[in-house]
Amino acid sequence: MGEKTGDSDRRIGRRALLIGGAAAAVGTGLLARDELARLYWRLPGVRRARVEGAVDFRGARWVAASEENFRWADRPDDYGIDLVVIHVTQGDLGSAVKAFEDPGHRAAAHYIVGKEGRVTQMVRELDVAYHAGNRSYNERSVGIEHEGFVDRPEDFTDAMYAASARLTAAVCRRYGIPVDREHVIGHVEVPGTDHTDPGGHWDWDRYLRLVAQARAAMA
Repeated sequence: MGEKTGDSDRRIGRRALLIGGAAAAVGTGLLARDELARLYWRLPGVRRARVEGAVDFRGARWVAASEENFRWADRPDDYGIDLVVIHVTQGDLGSAVKAFEDPGHRAAAHYIVGKEGRVTQMVRELDVAYHAGNRSYNERSVGIEHEGFVDRPEDFTDAMYAASARLTAAVCRRYGIPVDREHVIGHVEVPGTDHTDPGGHWDWDRYLRLVAQARAAMA
């Protein structure tokens, strides 16, 4: 499950530097108001207007994570997305949802996939979810949790693999992410983490084959 690290640096200094630099480069009097607005919305930490309850994956159920467990952003304009990180909840679906709703948890993933194949979205892909325990990896990735325990292979059901593969294929298609083990990784592979998920029972060969098939079907 997502690491309890938070991500409190809103990069206000970077925003001021970029806007100030742009103004200096072209002259304050020449920088039109609409250009300033465009630059502002492309910078991190900005809550862009969005439709309440909207999901990025068709058929997903929306349950909002606490605002303490992610950072408002405007990806991929402010942060490019080139990774999908696979997690296992180490608990059931209900407990994972409650954890991500809890402001004290300080972590959340974008999605949770249940054993029966149900997909719950809790953070918009626009935003930086605190799931990987590494700021850079949080900013560049979409995090997908899977209901179950790493030491119980029976938790990784056919329905879960199929639904998760369709989800990851959609994410890869949306951002041009290659379907391979360099870009679809486990939480255990994130630098600096002490997590072991998705564990040795996660069938990577099967999973990537399903993702590739789903991706091809979307072409």
